[in-house]
Amino acid sequence: MVDTTSGRSVPGAQSIARAARLLRLVTAAGADGLSVAELARSADLTRPTAHRLLTALRHEGLVDQDERSGRWMPGPELYLMGTVAASRYDITGIARDVVRSLAVRTEESAFLSVRRGDETVCLLREEGSFPIRSFVLSEGVRFPLGVASAGLAILAFLPPHDVDAYFERHPELGQRWGAAHAEPRLRTRLKETHERGFALNPGLIVEGSFGLGAAVFTREGHPQWALSLTGVQFRFGPDRLAELGRILLAHAHQLTTRVASAQR
Repeated sequence: MVDTTSGRSVPGAQSIARAARLLRLVTAAGADGLSVAELARSADLTRPTAHRLLTALRHEGLVDQDERSGRWMPGPELYLMGTVAASRYDITGIARDVVRSLAVRTEESAFLSVRRGDETVCLLREEGSFPIRSFVLSEGVRFPLGVASAGLAILAFLPPHDVDAYFERHPELGQRWGAAHAEPRLRTRLKETHERGFALNPGLIVEGSFGLGAAVFTREGHPQWALSLTGVQFRFGPDRLAELGRILLAHAHQLTTRVASAQR
């Protein structure tokens, strides 16, 4: 995704944004990899441009190409970078039992997501015991901030100027994700989320699949992660919604406290 506001003033910003988009697509595909045609189509690039950028990334060790299939996969340098970044951003070790407890307490599927720029990425999924489940979210799945409940919770607690800048960068939200995600209606949900403490997604991604999200904060008070729940609509009625919200917020507070202790 391209930051068009900075792309006009910072030389090379568009090329970096395109390369970053390709890296995200390659890493999301994992060990299966993607062909250059698939990557070009998903990144909205011409095939020659995608191939040129991928070749440059391969030269730096950030991506690799399978000799037999020709598919592009994550490179060794990504692993090395990831191990360094993990000490700052990866909280899965201290969060796993919190996510599991959330799933046990609510009987719904529970998740941990992290903010990555203007998106959230799911890091952990724990199945609840209720037999009917929603499969909107799983490890590695990305959504723009404000679309899924996790990203809605994070966006709601960002400083107002950051929220304004986000909408300036992404005027396409309503067209891509439906009228409910256009700026006026999304701002209303952000206000409701801030007042309530947790986000509600009433089947806006997949009809009948509800989601709740609560932000998890860094020691400095920045919303960097979110816990969320998903399930079928009849499990998220008004009476039970309040109970689920209380449980979710309690677990988010517990994880925020752990993060603050770990970051000292």
